[in-house]
Amino acid sequence: MKKVVIVMAAWNEAENIKQMIDTLFDEVFPKIKADMHLLVSDNHSTDGMTQIVEKEMEKKKNLHIVQQTGKGLGNAYVSGFKYAVEKLKADAVMEMDADGQHPPRFVQPMVEAYLDGANYVIGSRYIPGGSVPKEWATFRKAVSYFGNLFIRLVLVKPSIHDLTTGFRLTQVEGVLDKIDLDNLMEKERFAYKVDLIYQSIKNAKKVVEVPLEFRPRITDKSKFNTKEMISTFRLAVILGIRDKAKFIKFGTVGFAGYLVNASTLWLFTKWAFPSPLAWGLSTEFAIINNFIFNNAWTFKPEKITGVSMLLKKFLQFNLTSAGALLIQVVFGSISDSLFGPEKRQLALPFIILFVVLPYNYFMYNKVIWKVKKTSA
Repeated sequence: MKKVVIVMAAWNEAENIKQMIDTLFDEVFPKIKADMHLLVSDNHSTDGMTQIVEKEMEKKKNLHIVQQTGKGLGNAYVSGFKYAVEKLKADAVMEMDADGQHPPRFVQPMVEAYLDGANYVIGSRYIPGGSVPKEWATFRKAVSYFGNLFIRLVLVKPSIHDLTTGFRLTQVEGVLDKIDLDNLMEKERFAYKVDLIYQSIKNAKKVVEVPLEFRPRITDKSKFNTKEMISTFRLAVILGIRDKAKFIKFGTVGFAGYLVNASTLWLFTKWAFPSPLAWGLSTEFAIINNFIFNNAWTFKPEKITGVSMLLKKFLQFNLTSAGALLIQVVFGSISDSLFGPEKRQLALPFIILFVVLPYNYFMYNKVIWKVKKTSA
């Protein structure tokens, strides 16, 4: 039976923790076909919460507590994850708030999705069946929705609908164990969630979103504030740029190649070259430009060196680019026949952006600058 440990980061939640423990152990855990545990990640609470948990531990063997190291929400979860994996030998861990914003009834569908084969399960507010609190003001709802949309865009994760949720289940083997938890970014803030979900999605083979009806806090007010929001957005931008750095460089070189292509195409058109020849020669000049600058900049870690290897790879580069050449000649000639040669400068950007660019990026990574894996 799979062991699932809910890591509940909690500090001074004496008013909420007993109700959460009772609901999970009495109403939720008995319905789940897994070995369910609750681990409270405390930070030396001063309101008696620690003593409440310790008293409940005397009656519930699957209830645990650990004191976090370091400050902030991220460190609370990191301490909990480490304890769950190293001490409790968890197969999967869940992040869950102690303040009632993650209703306990949603634990069951999260775990069931994992038992059905998901490596990473996200409690999503922005899929059918999910929601944010009706009590929230319109402005707060807008900030939540558009903030999440912004992060989806900068991380280029359109298929994932909620990248800022804190209700998530992570398989240990193959996902969590590949993440350097000690070096998560912004562990002192809520922003750590973006780094953790970003890395988890990259590691997971199967990501599933289940609906989450996010609720307002049972007591007090949210600890999220403007500083936390700015920190979260800033981290998302950093991760987006870092992850897409190679593609950004590739796009820059591709744009330079486009300028070479466009200028030579204009020149050959002015000289009245036949349509296939004009498109073919201008494309070849762009190919030469792209090989030189991609090798020196975009794929610098995999840079091709040595005269013989450069010649070999340049020939290979031309051969793999034959597809792009053929694509551009065919689509360019079709464009000429439909709209006339005078519209070439308008047709060229669309052909390059939507057909040639994706093809080239795939071939460059998989053929020309492919990194060979070595066996131990």
